[in-house]
Amino acid sequence: QVQLVESGGGLVQAGGSLRLSCAASERTSSNYAMGWFRQAPGKEREFVAAITASSGRTSYADSVKGRFTISRDNAKNTVHLQMNSLKPEDTAVYSCAATVYGSRLALAGTYDYWGQGTQVTVSS
Repeated sequence: QVQLVESGGGLVQAGGSLRLSCAASERTSSNYAMGWFRQAPGKEREFVAAITASSGRTSYADSVKGRFTISRDNAKNTVHLQMNSLKPEDTAVYSCAATVYGSRLALAGTYDYWGQGTQVTVSS
């Protein structure tokens, strides 16, 4: 059982930056692909970014491409999401997730473990 804990959320003005972190309870570097998803009030959960376990290949939703960067620190069992040029429409609860699978990472159903989420609010 992998436990995931997110941190780094908060309130920021449009155009600002935040860095989210997701700490895993056990070694995830060689076994788990990691993803970030978000859910805004009244909307369905949507894929944000993912990074594979072995090659570290990254993928992004079109809405965040060029603004967000996902990375992993294998020594610390931590995944980060650097968010720049934030927009009010980025406001949501952001959750990280882990999966043993290496494909279909944009699908929430692929993931085995989820964190509780951290709130990100971007003011205009």
